[in-house]
Amino acid sequence: MGLYKEFLDRGMIAQVTNAEEVERLLDNEKVTFYIGFDPTADSLHVGHFLQMKIMAHMQQHGHHPIAIFGGGTGMIGDPSGKSDMRKMLTKETIAHNIECFKKQMAKFIDITDGKATFVNNGDWLLNLNYVDFLRDVGVHFSVNRMLSAECYKSRLERGLTFLELNYMLMQSYDFYKLYKDYGCKLELGGDDQWSNIIGGVELVRRKEGADVYGLTFNLLTNSEGKKMGKTEKGAVWLDPEKTPPYEFFQYWRNVGDADVIKCMKLLTFMPLEEIAEYEKLEGADINKGKEKLAYELTKLIHGEEEAEKALSAAKAVFGAGNASENMPTTELTDDLFTDGSVGIIDMMVVSKLAPSKGEARRLIQQGGISIDDEKVTDFAYAVTKDRIESGVVVKKGKKVFHRFILAK
Repeated sequence: MGLYKEFLDRGMIAQVTNAEEVERLLDNEKVTFYIGFDPTADSLHVGHFLQMKIMAHMQQHGHHPIAIFGGGTGMIGDPSGKSDMRKMLTKETIAHNIECFKKQMAKFIDITDGKATFVNNGDWLLNLNYVDFLRDVGVHFSVNRMLSAECYKSRLERGLTFLELNYMLMQSYDFYKLYKDYGCKLELGGDDQWSNIIGGVELVRRKEGADVYGLTFNLLTNSEGKKMGKTEKGAVWLDPEKTPPYEFFQYWRNVGDADVIKCMKLLTFMPLEEIAEYEKLEGADINKGKEKLAYELTKLIHGEEEAEKALSAAKAVFGAGNASENMPTTELTDDLFTDGSVGIIDMMVVSKLAPSKGEARRLIQQGGISIDDEKVTDFAYAVTKDRIESGVVVKKGKKVFHRFILAK
């Protein structure tokens, strides 16, 4: 099967500038392509992972990936998909975030022997003369057309700054620069980047008379059209310090029934034939698919050992209901105990199962907290030190489990 056809069969492709030519490039040539990453945080998240998985897939088929980090564009912030202007970051923060991105990305993309290229668009964007840039690049852009683009149109009612209006020009200039310096012919990105990608394709054509192409992939959304990769705590990060492997596993173990197959196709390297077998599952058997999805993604991000630990903990929880040493665990110190007991509210706050005592009370009042399968109804509920010593599991809602033990 050709690579383009596989992307289609996996439900990945959203829009493409010239489907016939892009299919020919992917299946018959070794093309240099790029994807951009603006360093808005110090870790990549699962939305980025979809882009990296595509880069790795392309690389395995002999194509050359360029990952471009937004040391320049990150100074402005992409208005796409945002109702308000993004928080402005300092150069120092952006530089730190880029280094974090590089380390994470090197786990998934083969950068040995020049097989991939990492670049920072700050190397050329930050030193541009603004008037020269406007004369050289801005002259090729129609403001009317720009304002009709979805990334800008959705912001007009709330207020679009002139700063943000420059973003499309800068990203388009990236494509032109990479075409000139690396012979890059193809830009890939999420479908919210379509207008920016079109801008780059047009700029290269106008300035160089050359044909380059753009292809966007479907965003990671659930069956209701909402973006995936968010929890009560925020984004699902790839950094294990920000989202521990067990929590990462649990996120995918708990996806909606209607989203399991889609996530397998988009995010894993599982063969389509194998995914088709999971697609046949119905009812409670769909949980086998969720477990497989969670395992495969945890193995990709955190390694096989962490995936096995998370699977073991999940089976203990969803199976016999027993505690597992691989479950997220909080050690309770002596100072938390009064007369040999610790209150459930204090346990929830110290473990971050609740951000505050007020929120802990609300959860109890709503019947959302159980200890060892016993529902808690009393705010004053306390657990003895002897009971904690053998390990106690607190359940929040239907899917969040947390283990408590004594500090050694």
